[in-house]
Amino acid sequence: MKKILNYLEDLSRNNNREWFNENRGSYEESRDKMLFMTEVLINEIRKFDPEIPMLSPKDCMFRIFRDVRFSNDKRPYKTNFGSFISKGGRKGDWPGYYFHIEPKGSFVGGGVYMPQAEPLRAIRNYVAENAQEFLDIIEDKEFKKIYPEMYDHKLKTAPKGFPKDHKYIGLLKYKSYVFSTNFDTKLLLSDSFVDYIVQSFRVLYPFNDFLNRAVDKNV
Repeated sequence: MKKILNYLEDLSRNNNREWFNENRGSYEESRDKMLFMTEVLINEIRKFDPEIPMLSPKDCMFRIFRDVRFSNDKRPYKTNFGSFISKGGRKGDWPGYYFHIEPKGSFVGGGVYMPQAEPLRAIRNYVAENAQEFLDIIEDKEFKKIYPEMYDHKLKTAPKGFPKDHKYIGLLKYKSYVFSTNFDTKLLLSDSFVDYIVQSFRVLYPFNDFLNRAVDKNV
C-alpha cells in the first residue's frame, strides 16, 4: 500500500500526460496491487454476502482516467484508486461495497449511489413498507459505531408519489443510500488493515441486503 500512496502523491503533483506516460511502469505496478487487494476483498465478502458472484477485479476497479469533457477541471487523471464490489461490479444500480485509497482521504463504505429512477423508486417504496426494519439496521449500535450517518444527498421536498407528511419522509428524500467511514494512513499501512476493511463490510452487509431485496422487487 505504501507504493500506491507514493505513486498517487507523485501523480497529484504531476497530473499531466507527459509525466504519466514517463512513469507508466509505476502506474501499472500500483494498479496491479489495487487489483490484487480487490480480489482479496471479493473473496472475503463472498463469505458473508451470497449476492456477490465470482467477479473479475477489473470489473470492479474504476479507471484512473478522468472524463473532462464537461468539467472546468481539466486534470486528466484521478489521484485515487477505487473499487466497487457488487453483483454487477462497478456498473449498474446494485448495492455494494466501496474501497477508496487516496493520500489523506481513504475510506470504505457502500450502498447505492445515485441509482436510476426505477431502482430508486423501488428502494423508496421498500423503505416506506419496511421502515422499522431499515431503522433497526442503521441504528444498530455496532453499525452506528462505524457508520454514524447516511450520506447527506437528499431532495428538498417529498419525492413524487409520497405525501409531504409521510411518517418516514426523512428517509424517503434520499437520492443515494450510502454510508462510509474514513481511515487514516497509519491503518492503511498496518497489518490489521484487511481485517478492518472486511469487518467494516461485514457490518454493512445487512444494509446492502435490505437494498438488494428492494432492487430485486423491481427486476
